[in-house]
Order: sequence, then C-alpha cells, then structure tokens
Amino acid sequence: MNTRRVHDEQDKYLIDGGYYHVQPETGALACDLCPRACVLKEGDRGFCFVRQNLGGKMKLTTYGRSTGFCVDPIEKKPLNHFYPGESVLSFGTAGCNLGCQFCQNWSISKSREIELLSESAMPEDIALAAGRLDCRAVAFTYNDPVIWAEYAIDTAIACHERDIKTIAVTAGYITDLARGDFYEHIDAANVDLKAFSEAFYSRVTLSHLAPVLDTLVWLKNESDVWFEVTNLIIPGENDSDKEFESMCAWFAENLGVDVPLHFTAFHPDFRMRDRSATPQSTLNKAYDIAQKHGLRYVYVGNVDDERRQSTYCGECHKLLIERNWYEIGKYNIQDGKCRLCHANVPGVFGKSKGRFGRRRIPVSLEGLGT
Repeated sequence: MNTRRVHDEQDKYLIDGGYYHVQPETGALACDLCPRACVLKEGDRGFCFVRQNLGGKMKLTTYGRSTGFCVDPIEKKPLNHFYPGESVLSFGTAGCNLGCQFCQNWSISKSREIELLSESAMPEDIALAAGRLDCRAVAFTYNDPVIWAEYAIDTAIACHERDIKTIAVTAGYITDLARGDFYEHIDAANVDLKAFSEAFYSRVTLSHLAPVLDTLVWLKNESDVWFEVTNLIIPGENDSDKEFESMCAWFAENLGVDVPLHFTAFHPDFRMRDRSATPQSTLNKAYDIAQKHGLRYVYVGNVDDERRQSTYCGECHKLLIERNWYEIGKYNIQDGKCRLCHANVPGVFGKSKGRFGRRRIPVSLEGLGT
C-alpha cells in the first residue's frame, strides 16, 4: 500500500480496491474484505455501498471523501488509556458493513446520497490538517473504516510521516485476509462488541459474532495495536446478567484482565426509538460483574458518573486518572507507572496529561488551507 494510488480519469474519488477474487463460473467479484462476502455482478455495490464492481474490477467509490471533520477528546472514541486528555481529528465517510437497528450515526452510515455532499479530503491533506490543529492522532470513526480500508491505510501512512497517531473506531467485522494489512497501520482501536450472543448479532446487526471475537483475539495475540472494547447496553436486548457474566468470563480468559472495557448507555435512535435509555442501575450491574471477573479497567459511558469513568491502579487501587465526562482532573501516572505504587499501567501515555478537555470543534479542511 502507498499514498500514490491511481485515480480514475473521470472521478478522482474512484480507485481500484483490493481484497476480492473473481468467481470463475460467473465472472462476478467476491469481496474478501469483510465476512459478509458480497458477490457483485457488473455495476453492483456491496452491502456497505462504497465498494462496487465497475468494468470487472472492485472499486472504492469514496476515496478522499469525508462526511466532515471534528476535533474532539480522545476519550470520546472511547479510549481511556491512549494519550489521555489529548485531542484527535475525527472523520468518516459513507456506508457501513453492518445493519444495526440502533445505529447512532445512521444519517452517515445508512446514506445512499452522502457521497454527493462530502468534503474532499485526500490523505496528505488530513495529515497536514491534524498537524496544524495540534492533534495527537487522527481517528477513523462515525462509520466503520474497514469498508474504506485503502483510504484509511493511505491516511495512516501520511499521518505517520508527521508523527501523528491513528485510531480505528470499528465493529471489528473484517476477514483474516484483510486484518493484518489494515491493523499494520493502526496505533489504537476501539472495538464495538455489540452483544455476546449470535442471536443478537444476526437479528439486530445483520452480522455474526464469531468474526468480531476473532478480531479481538487477533488484536491481543498477533498485533501491537493498543485496543479497548465498548459494549453499548440496550434495554431488553443485551442487558441480562447471564450475558454480562458470559461476556466478562470470555473477556478475562481470552483478552486478559488489563484490556479496558467500556459499558455505555443507549439512547433511542434510528429503528429503536421505542426503547428506553439505559438505566444507571444496569450500567452499575455490568460494571460490578466485570470487576467480579477480575477485569481491572472497567468504565461506564454516556452518563454522568465520575467514579466509574475514572481510572484506578490495578495493583494499589488508588486513583490514577480522574475524569468528569471528558475532562481530566487528578493525574497520577508518570512514565507509564502509578505514581503511588510504581506498578505499570497498561496503555500508551505521554509525558503528562493532555488538556484538551470536553470541547468539540467542527473544522473544514478547506478553511485550513490544506
């Protein structure tokens, strides 16, 4: 992969995509990027909408197109153990390879028209903008960067040339074939573990659980990517004690007790507007079950809960990082260790805490003059 791709003569946002093979019996293209394995005849688009068979080649149709940019806190991804308090330049494109009924970015991920409205943003422009905005990292988010892997990889390469880190916010729905290529260029990831049952995945997200678990185990055992996991709790869907117990037991056994786990509150959206928001008591229950299974770094999100959003040392249990939403208060980490007992703290930390706070700043790359 490189940042000098050949663009279509008529459309600079159209490039040859990888991760597919031709079916000999039909000539159709079978996509090998995600486990959905879409088969595309001439002109067909995949479920994700952004990969298309044109002239017998797989094309990525949104290369260099963004739905917009925003500078926000790294904790919003959420990442609590990767340069706490720093700012990131966040962006996404159109489409998605999952069909979540509760999608909270549905206006982007489910759109069929957003391409026409998107901001032009080539990889070098994004890296340059992140540097000018003094962002520690660029986050690929809002929709899943797996489906625009080539664009994400090229942007990551451009960022790394300027010592800017890269973050993937993803559902982890990617094949063995593509996983290594993609994550080779990613410094940190938050993986959305949407539930811990195949029934939920197949019915509510139109996907499958096993490939997501495979990605998590691969990240733990085969990569140097710092990653954290998020579970959005939906009342009546994935909030039973049994499911929390099963998830946390699997988590401890397969990922270890030091990978951060975030339980976040659901709010009604998209096709699940008939559900209530997640009660604080359910978040607390999930938090307690995770700790019972030995998980050392458990958090709750989308609610006002300073105690359960703060970080505590896994050894001495004293306060390491005080958080009020995305605002960092007390900070007791030095050189990646607890200031109080000197135990190592899992994660990637700067020399001092960041001070970006809870701001959210929409930006235009054109306005920056990139």
